[in-house]
Amino acid sequence: MTAFLHMLPFAPINALLAVPATAALILLLVSSYRLGAWINMLASGTTFLFALTLLIERPAPGAGYLFVDDLNIVFVVLGTFVGLTTSVFSASYIGHELEIGRLKPHYLRFYHGMYQILSLAMNLGLTANNIGLMWVAVELATLTTVMMVGLYRTQAALEAAWKYFILGSVGIALALFGTILIYMAARPVIGEGHDAMVWTALVANADKFSPELLNVAFVFLMLGYGTKVGLAPLHAWLPDAHAEGPTPISAVLSGLLLNVALYALLRFKMLLAANPLAVAPGPLMVTLGLVSLIFAGFMLYLRRDIKRLFAYSSIEHMGIISFAFGMGGPLANFAGLLHMTMHSLTKSAIFFAVGQIAQVKGTQKLSDIRGLTESHPRLGWGLVIGVAAIVGLPPMGVFMSEYLIVSSTFAREPLLAIPLVFGLLIAFGALTWRLIGIAFGPPSASVGDAGRQPSMVPLFIHLLLVLTAGIFLPAPLVAWFENVARMLG
Repeated sequence: MTAFLHMLPFAPINALLAVPATAALILLLVSSYRLGAWINMLASGTTFLFALTLLIERPAPGAGYLFVDDLNIVFVVLGTFVGLTTSVFSASYIGHELEIGRLKPHYLRFYHGMYQILSLAMNLGLTANNIGLMWVAVELATLTTVMMVGLYRTQAALEAAWKYFILGSVGIALALFGTILIYMAARPVIGEGHDAMVWTALVANADKFSPELLNVAFVFLMLGYGTKVGLAPLHAWLPDAHAEGPTPISAVLSGLLLNVALYALLRFKMLLAANPLAVAPGPLMVTLGLVSLIFAGFMLYLRRDIKRLFAYSSIEHMGIISFAFGMGGPLANFAGLLHMTMHSLTKSAIFFAVGQIAQVKGTQKLSDIRGLTESHPRLGWGLVIGVAAIVGLPPMGVFMSEYLIVSSTFAREPLLAIPLVFGLLIAFGALTWRLIGIAFGPPSASVGDAGRQPSMVPLFIHLLLVLTAGIFLPAPLVAWFENVARMLG
């Protein structure tokens, strides 16, 4: 395999950008939906394969504008995998939306092209060795998803897209200001120009930076990128974007885009941790994490739309992940990394089910979705398994990650474990209560395509991986995550 990689005319890390960029240009010219869907899946699969090759051979640290280490390769492999399975789900889902007239044919070239541009932006953000380039990539991903959220061109969809655009712009502006402050802190030590924004140079010299500038910068970065993560009270764009955009975009938002913003925060957290005089960023992350967890847990009881319901579940889990990384230490960081992986796989699987449910029932209203296990057994039981996983029931992988987070908190800060467990129980009760109505009892009437038999392959692949992780984690994967946990401090 290594010999084969050396024969390639380009580095695999460059292919992570070249493949989606080339596919986007091709897809913008393809008028056939079926051909566009196949090219989208092929490009996503090829990108995933190149991501896997980075496990075998990586570019030298600090080489060029891109780099790979144990931290970002977790996000790259996870992101490209979810991008692949979502493209498979998208092929049938968007095709059905076209058949029933919800989407116009001339929008589909735009949809597939934007899907690959989003893949390009996320891979660039995750592998950029320049904090300014990383900011540009996150902004590009935001603008791309804004346009995709408004794809249906209804009043509600356009309002959701504008809301996302306005709040996302505020967040990205705050993140830009924080990035500039990091540059100002680095300039006296590293010098002016590009070198003062190179991540590998920043982390190597962080102990010499002004701690005051680093402290102020992290506040802006936390607020800016925290908006993209969906942390309360910066979350307002997320439920609308989930509810009004195409369901594949909901899966991408929860499984990919939130993680890219989280990755940016973790990079800057590592920078502060390398400076002994800087304020520890952990308390701010812990506070926002707990606020998001408890707030979203209560809001789950008030939702009337199935996609909004699981959008608030994403806010809840991003709060849990932020809490874990804020606590820090080998065990909490390991648990946060595992929880992020399990959440991405599980929540995207849930949205695969929710999208199909909305199509066969012809509605997203929870009051009109009942008895799925009887009317549509595969969809109903798929959703049951997905919800059982996301609320942390054993033996699913989310149970293991939440157990590690709670146990590490009890060991280090017992008082913080009280609101943590309280928030988990609140969310558990809300989702269990909602699931009983959705999945069991007399089935509601179907006003959509009741006879449709959607593909369940992407859904069950994700759930199988989550179940496997809850039972057994391979030793190389554990060693990999442990190394990342030590890197995060």
